Amino acid sequence: MKNKAFKLGIIVGRFQTFHTGHLDMVDKACAVCDRVGIFVGSSQECGTLKNPFTYEARRSMLQKVCGDRVTIWPLPDIGVGNTAKWGEYVLQQVRMRLGKAPDLLISGKEERRISWFDGASGISVAELYIPKTIDMSATRMRQFFIEDNKAAWQRYTPSVLWDDYEAMKKTVLAAKDNLQTASI
Repeated sequence: MKNKAFKLGIIVGRFQTFHTGHLDMVDKACAVCDRVGIFVGSSQECGTLKNPFTYEARRSMLQKVCGDRVTIWPLPDIGVGNTAKWGEYVLQQVRMRLGKAPDLLISGKEERRISWFDGASGISVAELYIPKTIDMSATRMRQFFIEDNKAAWQRYTPSVLWDDYEAMKKTVLAAKDNLQTASI
Protein backbone atom coordinates (compact mmCIF):
# COMPACT_ATOMS: atom_id res chain seq x y z
CA MET A 1 0.00 0.00 0.00
CA LYS A 2 1.34 3.42 -0.95
CA ASN A 3 0.51 6.96 0.09
CA LYS A 4 1.16 6.50 3.77
CA ALA A 5 2.04 9.43 6.03
CA PHE A 6 5.75 9.23 5.12
CA LYS A 7 7.48 8.38 1.86
CA LEU A 8 10.75 7.04 3.27
CA GLY A 9 11.55 5.97 6.80
CA ILE A 10 14.88 4.71 8.06
CA ILE A 11 15.92 2.61 11.02
CA VAL A 12 19.56 2.54 12.14
CA GLY A 13 20.72 -0.20 14.49
CA ARG A 14 23.37 -2.86 15.06
CA PHE A 15 20.86 -5.74 15.49
CA GLN A 16 23.35 -7.86 17.48
CA THR A 17 20.92 -9.86 17.69
CA PHE A 18 17.45 -9.19 16.35
CA HIS A 19 14.62 -9.41 18.92
CA THR A 20 10.89 -8.70 19.16
CA GLY A 21 11.50 -5.09 20.24
CA HIS A 22 13.25 -4.55 16.90
CA LEU A 23 10.34 -6.25 15.13
CA ASP A 24 7.86 -3.91 16.83
CA MET A 25 9.86 -0.95 15.52
CA VAL A 26 9.93 -2.37 11.96
CA ASP A 27 6.20 -3.14 12.03
CA LYS A 28 5.36 0.41 13.15
CA ALA A 29 7.68 1.89 10.52
CA CYS A 30 6.08 -0.18 7.76
CA ALA A 31 2.62 0.93 8.92
CA VAL A 32 3.39 4.63 8.35
CA CYS A 33 6.01 4.64 5.55
CA ASP A 34 5.74 3.78 1.86
CA ARG A 35 9.36 2.53 2.00
CA VAL A 36 11.54 1.53 4.95
CA GLY A 37 15.32 1.28 4.78
CA ILE A 38 17.20 -0.49 7.55
CA PHE A 39 20.82 0.56 7.96
CA VAL A 40 22.90 -1.97 9.89
CA GLY A 41 25.37 0.00 11.99
CA SER A 42 28.88 -1.16 12.82
CA SER A 43 28.59 -3.28 9.69
CA GLN A 44 32.36 -3.68 9.53
CA GLU A 45 32.46 -5.22 13.03
CA CYS A 46 32.18 -8.90 13.93
CA GLY A 47 33.75 -11.52 16.15
CA THR A 48 33.59 -9.49 19.37
CA LEU A 49 31.41 -9.70 22.47
CA LYS A 50 29.61 -6.48 21.51
CA ASN A 51 29.43 -7.32 17.79
CA PRO A 52 29.63 -11.10 17.30
CA PHE A 53 27.67 -11.33 14.05
CA THR A 54 28.86 -10.29 10.60
CA TYR A 55 26.87 -7.81 8.55
CA GLU A 56 25.84 -10.70 6.28
CA ALA A 57 24.47 -12.69 9.24
CA ARG A 58 22.53 -9.68 10.53
CA ARG A 59 21.21 -8.95 7.04
CA SER A 60 20.06 -12.57 6.78
CA MET A 61 18.25 -12.34 10.15
CA LEU A 62 16.51 -9.13 9.09
CA GLN A 63 15.57 -10.57 5.70
CA LYS A 64 14.11 -13.72 7.28
CA VAL A 65 11.98 -11.71 9.66
CA CYS A 66 11.02 -8.70 7.52
CA GLY A 67 10.98 -10.13 4.01
CA ASP A 68 10.52 -7.62 1.22
CA ARG A 69 8.84 -5.02 3.45
CA VAL A 70 12.24 -3.35 3.91
CA THR A 71 15.56 -2.84 2.18
CA ILE A 72 18.70 -3.53 4.17
CA TRP A 73 22.05 -1.76 3.84
CA PRO A 74 25.42 -1.79 5.63
CA LEU A 75 26.42 1.28 7.62
CA PRO A 76 30.06 1.11 8.72
CA ASP A 77 31.17 3.28 11.62
CA ILE A 78 33.24 6.36 10.86
CA GLY A 79 34.46 7.00 14.43
CA VAL A 80 32.59 10.21 15.27
CA GLY A 81 29.91 9.01 17.70
CA ASN A 82 26.34 10.32 17.82
CA THR A 83 27.02 13.76 16.34
CA ALA A 84 25.81 15.96 13.51
CA LYS A 85 28.80 14.68 11.49
CA TRP A 86 27.40 11.15 11.93
CA GLY A 87 23.99 12.46 10.81
CA GLU A 88 25.52 13.92 7.64
CA TYR A 89 27.13 10.56 6.95
CA VAL A 90 23.84 8.69 7.53
CA LEU A 91 22.01 11.06 5.16
CA GLN A 92 24.73 10.58 2.55
CA GLN A 93 24.39 6.80 2.81
CA VAL A 94 20.58 6.96 2.61
CA ARG A 95 20.72 9.17 -0.48
CA MET A 96 23.31 6.90 -2.10
CA ARG A 97 21.36 3.70 -1.36
CA LEU A 98 17.76 4.86 -1.66
CA GLY A 99 18.01 7.87 -3.95
CA LYS A 100 16.62 10.48 -1.57
CA ALA A 101 16.75 11.77 1.98
CA PRO A 102 14.39 10.17 4.50
CA ASP A 103 11.45 12.06 5.88
CA LEU A 104 11.19 9.87 9.00
CA LEU A 105 13.73 8.40 11.42
CA ILE A 106 12.32 5.52 13.44
CA SER A 107 14.12 5.10 16.76
CA GLY A 108 13.72 2.83 19.74
CA LYS A 109 16.51 4.12 21.96
CA GLU A 110 15.88 6.28 24.98
CA GLU A 111 18.21 9.02 23.73
CA ARG A 112 16.86 11.22 20.98
CA ARG A 113 18.56 10.50 17.68
CA ILE A 114 16.91 13.19 15.60
CA SER A 115 19.72 15.53 16.74
CA TRP A 116 21.89 13.68 14.19
CA PHE A 117 20.22 15.84 11.55
CA ASP A 118 20.32 19.21 13.34
CA GLY A 119 23.02 20.58 11.01
CA ALA A 120 21.46 19.33 7.77
CA SER A 121 20.22 22.26 5.72
CA GLY A 122 17.13 21.88 3.58
CA ILE A 123 16.27 18.57 5.23
CA SER A 124 13.17 17.97 7.29
CA VAL A 125 13.31 14.62 9.07
CA ALA A 126 10.63 13.74 11.60
CA GLU A 127 11.26 11.22 14.37
CA LEU A 128 9.01 8.38 15.39
CA TYR A 129 10.17 7.24 18.81
CA ILE A 130 8.97 3.72 19.59
CA PRO A 131 8.94 3.18 23.36
CA LYS A 132 10.07 -0.22 24.56
CA THR A 133 7.16 -2.63 24.70
CA ILE A 134 9.37 -5.28 26.28
CA ASP A 135 12.30 -4.94 28.65
CA MET A 136 14.93 -6.41 26.35
CA SER A 137 18.24 -5.50 24.79
CA ALA A 138 20.52 -7.22 22.30
CA THR A 139 23.14 -7.40 25.07
CA ARG A 140 20.76 -9.48 27.18
CA MET A 141 19.84 -11.58 24.13
CA ARG A 142 23.53 -12.43 23.63
CA GLN A 143 23.74 -13.38 27.32
CA PHE A 144 20.99 -15.97 26.74
CA PHE A 145 23.31 -17.70 24.26
CA ILE A 146 26.21 -17.64 26.73
CA GLU A 147 23.95 -19.15 29.41
CA ASP A 148 22.43 -21.57 26.87
CA ASN A 149 18.99 -20.35 27.88
CA LYS A 150 17.11 -21.16 24.70
CA ALA A 151 13.67 -20.78 26.28
CA ALA A 152 14.37 -17.20 27.38
CA TRP A 153 15.93 -16.39 23.99
CA GLN A 154 12.87 -17.77 22.16
CA ARG A 155 10.53 -15.67 24.32
CA TYR A 156 12.01 -12.54 22.69
CA THR A 157 12.87 -13.86 19.23
CA PRO A 158 10.64 -14.07 16.14
CA SER A 159 9.90 -17.76 15.55
CA VAL A 160 11.35 -17.72 12.01
CA LEU A 161 14.79 -17.47 13.65
CA TRP A 162 14.36 -20.32 16.15
CA ASP A 163 16.01 -22.91 13.89
CA ASP A 164 19.15 -20.73 13.85
CA TYR A 165 19.68 -20.91 17.62
CA GLU A 166 22.62 -23.35 17.64
CA ALA A 167 24.53 -21.54 14.87
CA MET A 168 23.92 -18.16 16.51
CA LYS A 169 24.95 -19.51 19.92
CA LYS A 170 28.17 -20.87 18.40
CA THR A 171 28.97 -17.43 16.95
CA VAL A 172 28.35 -15.66 20.27
CA LEU A 173 30.35 -18.21 22.26
CA ALA A 174 33.29 -17.91 19.85
CA ALA A 175 33.27 -14.10 20.28
CA LYS A 176 32.40 -13.75 23.98
CA ASP A 177 35.96 -13.28 25.23
CA ASN A 178 36.97 -10.77 22.54
CA LEU A 179 36.36 -7.38 24.13
CA GLN A 180 38.10 -5.42 21.36
CA THR A 181 35.86 -3.25 19.23
CA ALA A 182 36.27 -0.30 16.93
CA SER A 183 32.57 0.57 16.99
CA ILE A 184 31.26 3.51 18.96
